[in-house]
Amino acid sequence: MPTRARPKRGARHWWTRLSDEKLLDLRFCDLGLVLDRSPLQRHVERLYAELESRGISFRPHCWLGEEWFSPDGVPGFAMPFFLAHPRLRQLERHITSEVEGGNVNWFRRILRHEAGHAIDNAYRLRRRRQWRETFGPASLPYPDSYRPRPGSRRYVQHLGSWYAQSHPTEDFAETFAVWLKPASRWRSQYHDWPALAKLEFVEALMAEIGSQPPPVRTRAHVDSLSQDTRTLRQHYQWVLTRYAPPTRREEDELLHRVFSPEPGRRPLRAGTFLRRLRPKLHAAIAARRDCSEYLIHQVMRGTIRRCGELGLYVAGDRRRAARHAEWLLTRLVRAAERSAGRRLTL
Repeated sequence: MPTRARPKRGARHWWTRLSDEKLLDLRFCDLGLVLDRSPLQRHVERLYAELESRGISFRPHCWLGEEWFSPDGVPGFAMPFFLAHPRLRQLERHITSEVEGGNVNWFRRILRHEAGHAIDNAYRLRRRRQWRETFGPASLPYPDSYRPRPGSRRYVQHLGSWYAQSHPTEDFAETFAVWLKPASRWRSQYHDWPALAKLEFVEALMAEIGSQPPPVRTRAHVDSLSQDTRTLRQHYQWVLTRYAPPTRREEDELLHRVFSPEPGRRPLRAGTFLRRLRPKLHAAIAARRDCSEYLIHQVMRGTIRRCGELGLYVAGDRRRAARHAEWLLTRLVRAAERSAGRRLTL
């Protein structure tokens, strides 16, 4: 029987001309991706320079994996494979409608955040009493979802979606990232926020440990791409299942988080409230999400209609309700993007 010709060993990225369907059938370990031969390496070097400028001798090690991932107890982190090559970014956007860390500013923000996790692991910071008093116990269960408080000033704002509020370890990583950013004006930006105390704690803590060698020095590459025998198709099947758009029941639960079935003293229907704010909310979501204006319009129209069907009203402070509404609509738009991105037969 004739054998299928294999690509030459020197052609590392021979798969770039494959169709999406054929590319999906490749295993991760056969992609031949190497971090230090990719465009990502220069950003890692820049991260090291930022740490050095802050007097931190520690250098987190990095590797390629299926997603952003900082394993507990490992002083390093994985970066998603699709950022290592333009062809893989194209595939990621085609299927999920989003490339997490897909522009330089976003990518560097995530690097600083992951460096926060890595330094926490390297120096076992979460075991310190003052760390726990500042951020909370790291032993708390990690939630599948969380209900943010957009108006809270107890947390820094860095990656979006009020991510610092999701868990104490994320609170620390976000605070560290804000502190690490070059030319950061965190003292003036957060001068009247309770979050300022967290930033000052991070600065004092880094001054204490910056020149010390970390007690945890493993260079383990957990779930490294080079050892991953799953196909890209299997990976994206899992991704689309994990990030499936909310069902009608889940969407209604989200709406009830923001609005109330009780009219209150000054009744204002949720649908009317959203119509009044539609231009402002539309502009805010469009600035945050690089997506179709029509998609935003459709999501807003469907949300307004559903609020009427459920008989919902604005509850409490209306400025706060507006912030909550922006969070709600952004989440629904993101879910709609992912749903629209399911163009391949997986």
